[in-house]
Amino acid sequence: MTNCFAHLITWINVPANSLGKFLLAPIGMLPGWLSNSIISAVAGVFLLIVFKYTSNQTAIGRVRDSIKANMLALKLFKDSLAVTLLAQGRIFKGAMLLLFHAIRPLLVMIVPVSLLLGQMGLWYQFRPLELGEEAVVTMKLNNETGSSLPKVKIESTPVAEITIGPIRVLSKREIHWRLRARENGSHRIVFQVGNQKIEKELAIGDGFMRVSPERPGWRWTDIMLYPREDPFSPDSIAQSIRIDYPERISRTSGANWWIIYFFVVSLIFALIFKPFLKVRI
Repeated sequence: MTNCFAHLITWINVPANSLGKFLLAPIGMLPGWLSNSIISAVAGVFLLIVFKYTSNQTAIGRVRDSIKANMLALKLFKDSLAVTLLAQGRIFKGAMLLLFHAIRPLLVMIVPVSLLLGQMGLWYQFRPLELGEEAVVTMKLNNETGSSLPKVKIESTPVAEITIGPIRVLSKREIHWRLRARENGSHRIVFQVGNQKIEKELAIGDGFMRVSPERPGWRWTDIMLYPREDPFSPDSIAQSIRIDYPERISRTSGANWWIIYFFVVSLIFALIFKPFLKVRI
């Protein structure tokens, strides 16, 4: 099952990366708060429309009407214990029914939302290296515990300079380097692993660029979290390559904060447009 998920997400990431590069390109030209606000607003309205057409709006309307009637009964007959308990029970039942009716649209929405968040994370979670800045690069090899590590080196390139490494950690099957950024742009660094050549994306520059911190292994969660580069196959000698980019600092478009801002703004715009689109939630 895990292998099937990995294949499916790898396949979906191909068009998702193409669409993400095109549709989210304005991020590179706008202030972070503005680009995230626009994306969040559009996503909120889009998801509201999806909810409308994938949920049973008639049933939700009946449940909401019942909840309102029982809320009114609580006010009118607050001196009657029997009526109060009955109304509270019906309100609780109505709340459970609303959750039940939300399951189908949530299952439909989880796929596009996950893909969108994966693409947004490439822009907002990390920033590219600045000229002269250093970062640690870690290659994790396969799990043949106890066997010697193969000969691995980074091919010489003018875009980055190796300042430390390779440092081998046999117990973790890892090899580490420290690189210094030398040339702005989106580059590819090449690793020579035995007789194989393996590539990893390297982002250097100012402002917003798509930053892929890790080329993942064959785990579907990692493939979804790091969608930019092709994952390593299960039998590959390399299982992942990671560059420790600095986290982006911002309350609206920086590490971890951007996703909170996204959901808050999406919810606000969904609530604003709910009466205009006549959606019952």
